[in-house]
Amino acid sequence: MAKNVKVIQATAPILSAQSQISVKKRRVAAYARVSTEKDEQQNSYEAQIEYYTRYIKSNPEWIFVDIYSDEGITGTSIKRRDGFNRMIEDALSGKIDLIVTKSVSRFARNTVDSLTTVRKLKDKGVEVYFEKENIFTLDSKGELLITIMSSLAQEESRSISENTTWGQRKRFADGIMSLGYSNFLGYKKGANPGDMEIVEEEAVVVRRIYDEYLAGKSPGEIAKQLTADGIPTPARKTKWHPSTIISILHNEKYRGDAKLQKCFTTSFLDHKMQKNTGQLPIFYVSENHPAIIKPEVYEMVQEEFRRREAAGGRAQCVSIFSGRIVCGDCGCFYGRKKWHSGTPHESWRWHCNNKFMKREHCQTPTLKEESIEECFVAAFNGILDRKEEIAANYAECLDAITDDSALKARMEAIQQETADITTLVNNLLMNSSKQRGGSEDTNARYEQYMSRHEELQQEKLELAKQISLMAAKRLLVNAFLEELEKHDGPLTAFDPLVFQATINYVTVNADCTVTFLFRDGTETTQTIQKGVRQYVRRQ
Repeated sequence: MAKNVKVIQATAPILSAQSQISVKKRRVAAYARVSTEKDEQQNSYEAQIEYYTRYIKSNPEWIFVDIYSDEGITGTSIKRRDGFNRMIEDALSGKIDLIVTKSVSRFARNTVDSLTTVRKLKDKGVEVYFEKENIFTLDSKGELLITIMSSLAQEESRSISENTTWGQRKRFADGIMSLGYSNFLGYKKGANPGDMEIVEEEAVVVRRIYDEYLAGKSPGEIAKQLTADGIPTPARKTKWHPSTIISILHNEKYRGDAKLQKCFTTSFLDHKMQKNTGQLPIFYVSENHPAIIKPEVYEMVQEEFRRREAAGGRAQCVSIFSGRIVCGDCGCFYGRKKWHSGTPHESWRWHCNNKFMKREHCQTPTLKEESIEECFVAAFNGILDRKEEIAANYAECLDAITDDSALKARMEAIQQETADITTLVNNLLMNSSKQRGGSEDTNARYEQYMSRHEELQQEKLELAKQISLMAAKRLLVNAFLEELEKHDGPLTAFDPLVFQATINYVTVNADCTVTFLFRDGTETTQTIQKGVRQYVRRQ
């Protein structure tokens, strides 16, 4: 049966941005962007603003809305482009009919973002005109062209990113470091390229942070006091946070070294940074620039971090003695408690933390803080009397007890074996792809190679730890000897920095003696005399 088809003729004209006859004037805006803040780009940015303002206002069929812009912002993502996002919001709300921009790459270098945005605008009847490519997005061929051009722009971004990354890694391999001085405390750019100069008024703050941490304060306490003193942060803000203190205490640049490629960019599209945990090489440059903190002080701080972590939350850190006084009966740390609070007899007392947690109490005494300080002064002065003998002994044996040559030789052997395994795995997979059958044998060999590779990586980590401990031990022993050398006469009062620089642990024994373990391994025992008020026997 023949179908009866009735044609209803069109009554509304089809108009595009190219139409020479306009029913009404179009509301037009422009978008301008440059991706860096360099002088030459700054001129380009200002030129774009001036050009499009004049370009839109000179067309009698257009109504100028605004120039939306982003300065120093990359085009690979729209998330941080405030001007772009504001323009799209205005367009979708009906304030703009036509957007004019220089090129597809100025609009977006991410194909997905570009197409998604164009389609959103198209659904609302908003057109985008790319001047360089002469593309109108409401034309029938517009979407195909925009897809092609956006893909080309994205590939251009990929190429630029890869070239930039290669350049950065080449500089890392050459030991060349770049630093954001505006957010870094203690240094400024030197007169010559790559030089760093110490800013002494800021370096004083850095040294204060290291000294106060070694004196027993926690990062939170240090941050609170710096804020109260009105000292600006590295970012020139007024409030310090514990995380900022921790970052400064862990930053090797303050000891004059530079660790390069700590982080890397995972994707050129989202620019997300990831911590480098072995995915890429890390380059360590020793004595790269003038040091604010002595290497031995830096190592003491790192050891103090490890000690507090091992001691648990109680070492976070109410006193310089926190996590350092050990019960001779059970091995638990001593904790601090205030006695007679609010009275003239108020004082701090230290006792085994298990004393009130076990049914069978330890027999070690509870001590006043002052008695521990007095015992340390006596122990330290006893060591001072033997400082020439101690220095002479270390002159003979320090190189031997900190010799890491065997460890480093084994590390080189592991690296060579790891490279050999990588070659074997690549050859195995290549041969397997060319042959049929034999998959079980291939899988077994692959698992064998990978199992050995994992064993080597674990051994490598342990060796790196031992080498680091050897280096730290040398630094700490030298710091211990330097501390002894500073004192021409006996210590007359307790000094927390001397305690921190010389003592590893203090053991309180049930026979009312206190054993001090010095950083070089020397032990000395002091007796707390009965009848002295600073000694309080457990009831």
